[in-house]
Amino acid sequence: MSTPQILSFAIILAMMAAFVWGRLRYDVVACLALLIAIAAGIVPFDKAFSGFSDDIVIIVGSALVVSAAVARSGIINRAVQRFFPNMSAFMPQMVLLLVAVAVMSAFIKNIGALAIMMPMAFQFSRRSGVPVSRYLMPMAFAALLGGLMTQIGTSPNIVVSRMRQEITGESFTMFDFTPVGGILTVAGILFLLALHKLVPVRTNQNPSLDEALELGTYSSDATVTKESGAVGKSLNAVLKPGHGDIAATAIIRDGSRMAPLPDVTVKAGDTLLLEGTPTALDQVTEAAGLKLSGKPMQQAPAAGEDIAAVEVVVSTDSRLAGLSARRLALFHSYGINLLAVNRQGKRLSERLSEVTLAPGDMLMVQGGMKTLPATLQELGLLPLAQRQILLGTKRRAYVPLLVLAAAMIASATGTIPVATAFFAAAVAMLLLRVIPLADAYRAVDGPILVMLAALIPVADTLRSTGGSELIAGWLGSVASGLPAYGALAMILLTAMAVTPFLNNAATVLVMAPIAVSFASALDYRPEAFLMAVAIGAGCDFLTPIGHQCNTLVMGPGGYRFSDYPRLGLPLSLMIVLVSVPALLYVWPVN
Repeated sequence: MSTPQILSFAIILAMMAAFVWGRLRYDVVACLALLIAIAAGIVPFDKAFSGFSDDIVIIVGSALVVSAAVARSGIINRAVQRFFPNMSAFMPQMVLLLVAVAVMSAFIKNIGALAIMMPMAFQFSRRSGVPVSRYLMPMAFAALLGGLMTQIGTSPNIVVSRMRQEITGESFTMFDFTPVGGILTVAGILFLLALHKLVPVRTNQNPSLDEALELGTYSSDATVTKESGAVGKSLNAVLKPGHGDIAATAIIRDGSRMAPLPDVTVKAGDTLLLEGTPTALDQVTEAAGLKLSGKPMQQAPAAGEDIAAVEVVVSTDSRLAGLSARRLALFHSYGINLLAVNRQGKRLSERLSEVTLAPGDMLMVQGGMKTLPATLQELGLLPLAQRQILLGTKRRAYVPLLVLAAAMIASATGTIPVATAFFAAAVAMLLLRVIPLADAYRAVDGPILVMLAALIPVADTLRSTGGSELIAGWLGSVASGLPAYGALAMILLTAMAVTPFLNNAATVLVMAPIAVSFASALDYRPEAFLMAVAIGAGCDFLTPIGHQCNTLVMGPGGYRFSDYPRLGLPLSLMIVLVSVPALLYVWPVN
């Protein structure tokens, strides 16, 4: 093993360890890896920033803008509501949701497709009486499967297409992924429909805005004012209107925390840290005249504007993630109040304004009805209401679909390169005012683009130093006695195993050169092995943290970490069993 190979392996292994450690953001880790590789001399100075002009970055960034514009139009959601307004049976509902999410995910960002359809799942749950936990995890998995069907469906497909072009001189086209991806999506949906009972049932997850969205217990702060009817009463008496569905976790008096004993006398100026259902919180605060956390809302909305409280979930790319309401100055900066937090039933010991919010948290927020949709979109908060707040605009609804179709046709026919077609589509969305410029910049996932741009030259060191051939030789010695399907399954399983600990695009950047060298060592064509890497990187069903879709449904579905393998592990095995013969048929290795 040469010194450059040792350095390349060491840097990539250290980078993977840093990803798993999770204390540094993945874009920061990638930039540090690039700097170390430059300092070590394995990335030349003139190639150090080549990733920033790479087609991968252009395609991913442009596709995110186009995806946001299509999602913003609201056309898909309105079509579902129009043509299936009264569907109440569980199985037809599931078929509609899974098919809709999967098809949308083939053309727009899969987490965007999932976010569009999640409110519909809550409505269906209320109609059918089936807990929403039975809907959300299958929907998240269907979104991942749908992304396998086109080149722009998921970032691993985009990356592997570019890697094939660099390695073999020929890229995958827009619909090269469709035969195998379509087979896997159909098989996956049938599997999810047949085995949906593997998803655990979680109670108190049947939402309705009009019924306070009963999604479990919330933590909130309530201040006892001088005019409050709670002054002079025992804590037990104050909480009595909640009928046992509410509890005090602490009392803050004169800056000190007190134990919430039932017979303690409540005084003016006390802050009660409460935990309970939204209905119980409302009953207690109304009966006792308590003031929930937040500012008086009549100061915020425009004159005559209705004030509304709505339940939202913190998305993985929300501005609130990692910050508290106080640090973000929610009321002063955005004109909304944070009323309560629900974190999968966990008891929160901090005051509401000090709680550090995390993806998957459910929040009760209050704001003006006219400004609330735009504010929620800006903050990356997804409404979970029966009376849905559309984040899109009703005008020009068909324009983004036409622009997307034009870009896909142009790139699929080879008229225009994919990067040029989707960059032009993104610009067209702006010129046609389908999406405001500010929303377009918010849609561009900066950390992902920086990570990709930094990782491209780092991952290329595996190829330039001969490291990928070395690893392929090791794998080849293990797989020498295996038939083609065994070797292909080995690559697929390796990608599946690595993806939960890395970003899926990073998995492709690292694994693709190894897969090509592995195929070459066995005298096989590389296409099926590259496709296997993309499939393995795009199918993370085992953890709530491996993909944003899985994280997004964790809080609203009330899932535990251990719930994901219950459905995800058999689904992963099914993907391996179906994809290997499908790949060998569509992409022969000989």
